[in-house]
Amino acid sequence: MLIIKNAKIWTMAGKNYDNGFISAKDGKISNIGDMCAMPVISGSDTVIDANGMILMPGLIDSHSHIGMMEDSVGFEGDDVNEMTDPITPQLRAIDGVYHGDRAFEEALENGVTTVVTGPGSANVIGGQFAALKTYGRTVDEMVIKAPCAMKIAFGENPKTVYHEKHQLPTTRMATAALLREQLYKAKEYMEALEEYEENKEENEKPEFDIKLDSLIPVVKGELLVKAHAHRTDDIFTAIRIAKEFNLNMTLVHCTEGWLVTDILKENGYNVILGPILTDRSKIELRNQNIKAPGILSKAGINVAIMTDHPCVPVQHLMLSASLAARDGMAPEEALKAITINAARCIKLDNRIGSLEIGKDADMVIYPGNPLDYSNKVKMTFINGRLVYENQEG
Repeated sequence: MLIIKNAKIWTMAGKNYDNGFISAKDGKISNIGDMCAMPVISGSDTVIDANGMILMPGLIDSHSHIGMMEDSVGFEGDDVNEMTDPITPQLRAIDGVYHGDRAFEEALENGVTTVVTGPGSANVIGGQFAALKTYGRTVDEMVIKAPCAMKIAFGENPKTVYHEKHQLPTTRMATAALLREQLYKAKEYMEALEEYEENKEENEKPEFDIKLDSLIPVVKGELLVKAHAHRTDDIFTAIRIAKEFNLNMTLVHCTEGWLVTDILKENGYNVILGPILTDRSKIELRNQNIKAPGILSKAGINVAIMTDHPCVPVQHLMLSASLAARDGMAPEEALKAITINAARCIKLDNRIGSLEIGKDADMVIYPGNPLDYSNKVKMTFINGRLVYENQEG
């Protein structure tokens, strides 16, 4: 059993400990509390004395393309966008992630223990995201949940890609129409399969269609949909279609969401915001605002901050939260945006995002306030295992 003692514990679950302990067994948090309540240590326990340092949950990058656009490689390591077909729900991130990407090491060095990675936004339906731990011998060992979401995209990116190919969609209307068509077809395909199962003697089994089969969990509301939308009109289209098909949706990027917080609040969708450290490289980003995380948070919207790695390198996730706090987001909310709120946005808050008994023992130790970027990570733990230790100082 792992025991970390004499730590200032920030749980992200409401109760903190000025001088506390935490224990982990079989990869899960088994106990947590004040030092005065710490159980007797046995000879087989691994004990780490935090000496008053800050212990908090491992950081979560809730939207990225880590491992799919490899560091320093170029085309040979770029497996983000299959720009040959606007409808590709059958694509799986786990088949495109290179687990040996250097970026995973940099994630560990900076306290990021979970990343959600998957296809880009070239296609109307891009494919299936995966939630991964940032440590493991293979991508299969790193998987928390795959698929954890289906990627759909609105706005400039699908338009640009297929305009160059003189192919549908070249307008926002066509993007929405293609998405609706596939969702309707998926519902019909699902119903045909159900009818076949009810009476196999009389009904003919539908011919297998991998695209429609991949969308069945989406139309059932069982699989989260990540909707890429920057501009307000695209945000509203995403909401319109989500209501039409009763989709379980999270808004991603949501660059202009701060302009329509009342509407976002009324509709109740989670928001994964960012990247917030980039330039305004395209028209959709002209209203990008570093104050947006604070504005959304103060409006009562569950907001996460992401890197969109490699747009912003994964190691700058905490820096992104720090800048959000500097520009109006409450400090605790900024930390929640890369821990428990991020976990809620990807429907994994039952396992990660806060330090609570029964959750995965993913933890990070800082010598001082994590939002002070001069404080480097001291130790990173995944599933109760020490996977990185800063030997400096």
